[in-house]
Amino acid sequence: MGRSLSRGRRVKRTVVAAQNVSRMCMVCGRDNPWSLKARFYELEDGELLGEFDPLDEHQSYPGRLHGGVSSAMLDETIGRAINIADPEAWGVTVELNVRFRKPVPTDRPVHAIGRITKDSKRLFEGSGEIVLEDGTVAVEATGRYMKLPIDKIAEGDFEAEWFADEREHPEGVEL
Repeated sequence: MGRSLSRGRRVKRTVVAAQNVSRMCMVCGRDNPWSLKARFYELEDGELLGEFDPLDEHQSYPGRLHGGVSSAMLDETIGRAINIADPEAWGVTVELNVRFRKPVPTDRPVHAIGRITKDSKRLFEGSGEIVLEDGTVAVEATGRYMKLPIDKIAEGDFEAEWFADEREHPEGVEL
Protein backbone atom coordinates (compact mmCIF):
# COMPACT_ATOMS: atom_id res chain seq x y z
CA MET A 1 0.00 0.00 0.00
CA GLY A 2 2.21 2.86 -1.08
CA ARG A 3 5.49 3.51 0.60
CA SER A 4 6.40 1.66 3.74
CA LEU A 5 6.71 3.53 6.98
CA SER A 6 9.41 2.42 9.37
CA ARG A 7 7.95 0.87 12.47
CA GLY A 8 9.18 2.67 15.54
CA ARG A 9 11.43 5.06 13.61
CA ARG A 10 10.16 8.60 13.16
CA VAL A 11 11.26 10.75 10.22
CA LYS A 12 11.25 14.57 10.04
CA ARG A 13 9.16 15.83 7.10
CA THR A 14 9.20 19.44 5.83
CA VAL A 15 5.92 21.31 5.25
CA VAL A 16 6.01 23.46 2.09
CA ALA A 17 2.40 24.78 1.98
CA ALA A 18 -0.94 24.70 3.77
CA GLN A 19 -3.98 23.73 1.71
CA ASN A 20 -7.27 25.62 1.82
CA VAL A 21 -10.22 24.57 3.96
CA SER A 22 -13.92 24.99 3.32
CA ARG A 23 -16.74 26.48 5.29
CA MET A 24 -18.97 23.44 5.90
CA CYS A 25 -17.02 20.30 4.97
CA MET A 26 -17.42 17.57 7.60
CA VAL A 27 -13.65 16.94 7.54
CA CYS A 28 -12.13 20.44 7.21
CA GLY A 29 -15.09 22.83 7.60
CA ARG A 30 -14.15 25.83 9.70
CA ASP A 31 -17.79 26.83 10.40
CA ASN A 32 -19.26 23.33 10.75
CA PRO A 33 -19.74 22.49 14.46
CA TRP A 34 -19.50 18.74 13.68
CA SER A 35 -16.40 19.06 11.49
CA LEU A 36 -13.08 17.44 12.39
CA LYS A 37 -11.51 20.88 11.68
CA ALA A 38 -8.69 19.03 9.89
CA ARG A 39 -5.63 20.83 8.56
CA PHE A 40 -3.79 19.76 5.40
CA TYR A 41 -0.13 20.38 4.57
CA GLU A 42 1.81 19.67 1.41
CA LEU A 43 5.15 18.02 2.15
CA GLU A 44 8.43 18.49 0.30
CA ASP A 45 8.33 14.91 -1.00
CA GLY A 46 4.98 15.43 -2.78
CA GLU A 47 2.84 13.74 -0.14
CA LEU A 48 0.03 15.34 1.85
CA LEU A 49 -0.25 15.45 5.63
CA GLY A 50 -3.69 15.71 7.19
CA GLU A 51 -4.12 16.20 10.92
CA PHE A 52 -6.83 16.90 13.46
CA ASP A 53 -7.42 16.78 17.20
CA PRO A 54 -10.11 14.20 18.02
CA LEU A 55 -12.98 15.02 20.35
CA ASP A 56 -14.92 12.59 22.55
CA GLU A 57 -17.70 12.82 19.93
CA HIS A 58 -15.37 11.12 17.40
CA GLN A 59 -14.96 7.91 19.38
CA SER A 60 -16.52 4.49 19.02
CA TYR A 61 -15.37 2.65 22.13
CA PRO A 62 -14.08 4.88 24.92
CA GLY A 63 -10.73 6.34 23.98
CA ARG A 64 -10.79 4.88 20.45
CA LEU A 65 -11.40 6.80 17.21
CA HIS A 66 -14.42 5.57 15.24
CA GLY A 67 -13.49 3.66 12.08
CA GLY A 68 -15.78 5.85 9.99
CA VAL A 69 -13.88 8.94 11.14
CA SER A 70 -10.56 7.28 10.23
CA SER A 71 -12.01 6.37 6.83
CA ALA A 72 -13.28 9.91 6.18
CA MET A 73 -9.91 11.39 7.13
CA LEU A 74 -8.02 9.04 4.80
CA ASP A 75 -10.51 9.60 1.96
CA GLU A 76 -10.04 13.37 2.25
CA THR A 77 -6.25 13.16 2.59
CA ILE A 78 -5.80 10.86 -0.41
CA GLY A 79 -8.34 12.79 -2.50
CA ARG A 80 -6.69 16.15 -1.76
CA ALA A 81 -3.21 14.86 -2.66
CA ILE A 82 -4.03 15.40 -6.37
CA ASN A 83 -4.01 19.18 -5.74
CA ILE A 84 -0.26 19.12 -5.08
CA ALA A 85 0.58 18.30 -8.71
CA ASP A 86 -2.57 19.82 -10.22
CA PRO A 87 -4.28 22.54 -8.14
CA GLU A 88 -7.21 22.63 -10.59
CA ALA A 89 -7.93 18.88 -10.32
CA TRP A 90 -10.87 17.79 -8.17
CA GLY A 91 -12.07 14.29 -7.49
CA VAL A 92 -15.13 12.35 -6.42
CA THR A 93 -14.53 9.09 -4.58
CA VAL A 94 -15.28 6.03 -6.72
CA GLU A 95 -13.87 3.41 -4.36
CA LEU A 96 -12.22 3.42 -0.94
CA ASN A 97 -10.69 0.33 0.66
CA VAL A 98 -9.66 0.60 4.29
CA ARG A 99 -7.69 -1.80 6.47
CA PHE A 100 -7.68 -1.30 10.24
CA ARG A 101 -4.49 -2.57 11.89
CA LYS A 102 -4.45 -0.92 15.34
CA PRO A 103 -6.81 1.25 17.38
CA VAL A 104 -6.36 5.00 16.99
CA PRO A 105 -6.44 6.79 20.38
CA THR A 106 -8.57 9.90 20.83
CA ASP A 107 -6.31 11.60 23.38
CA ARG A 108 -3.71 12.88 20.90
CA PRO A 109 -3.60 14.41 17.39
CA VAL A 110 -4.33 12.15 14.41
CA HIS A 111 -1.86 12.25 11.48
CA ALA A 112 -2.75 10.93 8.03
CA ILE A 113 -0.39 10.80 5.05
CA GLY A 114 -1.69 10.52 1.47
CA ARG A 115 -0.15 10.29 -1.98
CA ILE A 116 -1.16 9.76 -5.60
CA THR A 117 -0.08 6.41 -7.05
CA LYS A 118 -1.67 6.65 -10.51
CA ASP A 119 -2.94 9.64 -12.47
CA SER A 120 -4.77 9.45 -15.79
CA LYS A 121 -7.02 11.82 -17.70
CA ARG A 122 -10.29 10.80 -15.99
CA LEU A 123 -9.24 8.89 -12.86
CA PHE A 124 -6.58 9.00 -10.21
CA GLU A 125 -5.64 6.53 -7.51
CA GLY A 126 -3.88 6.99 -4.21
CA SER A 127 -2.96 5.44 -0.91
CA GLY A 128 -2.63 6.68 2.63
CA GLU A 129 -2.09 5.80 6.24
CA ILE A 130 -2.94 7.03 9.70
CA VAL A 131 0.35 6.94 11.58
CA LEU A 132 0.63 6.67 15.37
CA GLU A 133 3.10 8.67 17.46
CA ASP A 134 5.61 5.81 17.49
CA GLY A 135 5.59 5.63 13.68
CA THR A 136 3.45 2.51 13.33
CA VAL A 137 0.61 2.41 10.81
CA ALA A 138 -2.80 2.11 12.48
CA VAL A 139 -5.06 2.39 9.41
CA GLU A 140 -4.26 2.19 5.71
CA ALA A 141 -6.38 2.85 2.65
CA THR A 142 -6.37 2.92 -1.12
CA GLY A 143 -8.80 4.91 -3.19
CA ARG A 144 -9.92 5.64 -6.75
CA TYR A 145 -11.31 9.05 -7.68
CA MET A 146 -13.00 10.42 -10.79
CA LYS A 147 -11.65 13.78 -11.94
CA LEU A 148 -14.35 16.37 -12.50
CA PRO A 149 -14.41 20.15 -12.81
CA ILE A 150 -15.44 21.80 -9.54
CA ASP A 151 -18.65 23.18 -11.12
CA LYS A 152 -19.78 19.58 -11.78
CA ILE A 153 -19.17 18.58 -8.15
CA ALA A 154 -20.24 21.55 -6.03
CA GLU A 155 -23.47 23.52 -6.14
CA GLY A 156 -23.43 27.27 -5.70
CA ASP A 157 -20.41 29.54 -5.44
CA PHE A 158 -17.53 27.23 -4.52
CA GLU A 159 -15.01 30.08 -4.34
CA ALA A 160 -17.07 31.70 -1.56
CA GLU A 161 -16.82 28.46 0.45
CA TRP A 162 -13.05 27.78 0.01
CA PHE A 163 -10.57 29.66 2.19
CA ALA A 164 -6.88 29.88 2.97
CA ASP A 165 -6.27 28.12 6.29
CA GLU A 166 -5.15 30.99 8.50
CA ARG A 167 -4.23 28.81 11.47
CA GLU A 168 -0.55 28.66 12.27
CA HIS A 169 1.07 25.70 10.57
CA PRO A 170 4.25 23.81 11.37
CA GLU A 171 7.48 24.07 9.37
CA GLY A 172 7.85 20.34 9.71
CA VAL A 173 6.44 17.27 11.35
CA GLU A 174 8.03 14.13 12.71
CA LEU A 175 6.23 10.91 11.80
